[in-house]
Amino acid sequence: MNLRLAVCMLALAAASGTAMAAQHPFNAHDLAMMDRVSDPHLSPNGFEVAFTVRSTDWDANKGVNSVWLLDLSKQGAQPRRVTDPELGANSPAFSPDGKTLYFLATDKDSTQLWSAPVAGGAPVQVTHLPLDVDNFKLSPDGKSLLFSAQMFEDCTTLECTREKLDAQKKVKATGRLYHRLFVRHWDTWSDHRRGQLFVMPLDGSSRPVLLTKGIDGDVPSKPDGSNAEYAFSPDGKTVYFDVRIAGKTEPWSTNFDVYSVPADGSAAPKNLTAANKAWDAFPLPSRDGKTLYYLAMKVPGFEADRFGIMALDLATGAAREIDPDWDRSAGPLVLSADGKTLYTTVADDGNVALYAIDVASGKPTKVLSDGSVLGFDVAGDKIIAARQDFTHPTDLYTLDAQGADLAQVTHFNAARLADIEFSKATWFSFKGWNGDIVHGYVMPPVGAKPGQKYPVAFLVHGGPQGAWPDEFHYRWNPQTYAGAGFAVVAINFHGSVGYGQAFTDAISQHWGDRPLEDLQKGWAAALQQFPYLDGNDACALGASYGGYMIYWMAGVWNQPWKCFVDHDGVFDARMMYYATEELWFEERENGGTQFEHPENYEKFNPLNHVKDWRVPMLVVHSDHDYRIPVTQGLGAFTALQRRGIPSEFLNFPDENHLVLKPQNSVQWHETVLDWLKKWTK
Repeated sequence: MNLRLAVCMLALAAASGTAMAAQHPFNAHDLAMMDRVSDPHLSPNGFEVAFTVRSTDWDANKGVNSVWLLDLSKQGAQPRRVTDPELGANSPAFSPDGKTLYFLATDKDSTQLWSAPVAGGAPVQVTHLPLDVDNFKLSPDGKSLLFSAQMFEDCTTLECTREKLDAQKKVKATGRLYHRLFVRHWDTWSDHRRGQLFVMPLDGSSRPVLLTKGIDGDVPSKPDGSNAEYAFSPDGKTVYFDVRIAGKTEPWSTNFDVYSVPADGSAAPKNLTAANKAWDAFPLPSRDGKTLYYLAMKVPGFEADRFGIMALDLATGAAREIDPDWDRSAGPLVLSADGKTLYTTVADDGNVALYAIDVASGKPTKVLSDGSVLGFDVAGDKIIAARQDFTHPTDLYTLDAQGADLAQVTHFNAARLADIEFSKATWFSFKGWNGDIVHGYVMPPVGAKPGQKYPVAFLVHGGPQGAWPDEFHYRWNPQTYAGAGFAVVAINFHGSVGYGQAFTDAISQHWGDRPLEDLQKGWAAALQQFPYLDGNDACALGASYGGYMIYWMAGVWNQPWKCFVDHDGVFDARMMYYATEELWFEERENGGTQFEHPENYEKFNPLNHVKDWRVPMLVVHSDHDYRIPVTQGLGAFTALQRRGIPSEFLNFPDENHLVLKPQNSVQWHETVLDWLKKWTK
């Protein structure tokens, strides 16, 4: 059955038997209150699935995580919550025998490992360590715990770091002294601690052993690393992990390597991928322990290079790429029970698809390609996938190894969705830069009537190596604009992922020309193909790179637009280089350092075109954004005010590059939509 049809039928079935409420267009409050399902894990026999659900505590202005279980062996079974919301539980994992569920939970400001019987029973705390457990994995026999904790660089025990933290609380001086970068990363100032790997008996019979002693780097990586970056060998005697050695080059290096270390800590870690100066990550041993699969990039200093799937013979040290002819960038891997197939998700033609890759031949086969798969697991011949699309927030679906027998097994937001009216997206294509085919989508406003024209929200995605896929985005959700009466146009310009590596690479050193040409031609194509778009009544919006493009458009393509909205954009390319944290990104995108190639940073610098700005603009920027610091937004707002251009500045003192708190998200949407309505008809 077609997935969309199946989903619609299931939604109707869920709604049947209840009184139909009057429908309303989707809005920002609906978005903020949606339960967010994630991180599914199957029990070893595939009969149970454990997962995390983030609900919203509106009054507390935060999300609340809980761990849930669903018995897949019983038709019609309902999910049950395992943990009290007060514990903020996450990261579920089954014991090897499937009888116990482990997870992280926070009690009395300490995050530790907890467990609960799968058959039912109260959760109990397993570890009582002096530091928080950041993430973990169990050994294959279920007797050992492998975990990461934040350690001071000169400590080798958890107790040492605890003592230093306690001593710091007694010091009244607040100065922080640094001798190298990073001094801050993403949204956090460095306190000289690093994520380090430890192993200990699960029963606590002996103290944790530091496995990464001498490793000057974070395991897993910051800010978004996970336990997919380390693994046990099948016999439990070896641990594999990836790490970037920091030294003084961390901000301009993407040279992650995969290491091995004895699980008892009896020897120092050994670098297995030293020959590759680009990114090696996500180690996964074969079932027989003879081969190590991992992902590898080829271009040093480039975070958006293609991840190829590698197989390393652990006896000889010989490595081969399994999928050299597959023009997609793989994500973390999961191995089939027979060891013959690797599963991964990739950005793929406007979707985030689940693929199966034959280990022997490297042949990729689509397993689930409709919408966006944001998490999955495999047990036996069963797959569980966390899937979403434009009109459905994430829920869990089961399917077999070939992608057949698809069935939705959770319906967390069914009651909320029952009275919401969504718009329907239509994909289109056109010839963009270099004559290449470029894709985008449009949405009419909810309730659009034939023959009428509507104001347009023209969305520019960030990254820039990102995309607008078929997803239910919890921040930049096009349905919030369609629900407010705007048509939506979104273009996957050159630089977007999911259309081949050459397409992604095309944006580097071309921020202001090739993507702009795609946006201009995409806008013209959309106006030609969709008559309900009012080309004379439109505003353009973007964040991050999309925000950069808004500032750039303000100077070089401002004629069609009634207003602009810029969220956390790059205003001054020159100062951006010296104020951001991840310098490898700036150096790759601009062809080198600013002091060696200043002309590259000025070529597409929005600052240099302020004299041509004319369109009213709302600028949004947050204080804890260290990727694109708040002074970029303040500079742009100063330019607008000094030019006498109608403008507003929305500042969040407690947000980072994203807007995460529920009430802040609603305020963001209301402010943005009020701005659009002010300048359109």
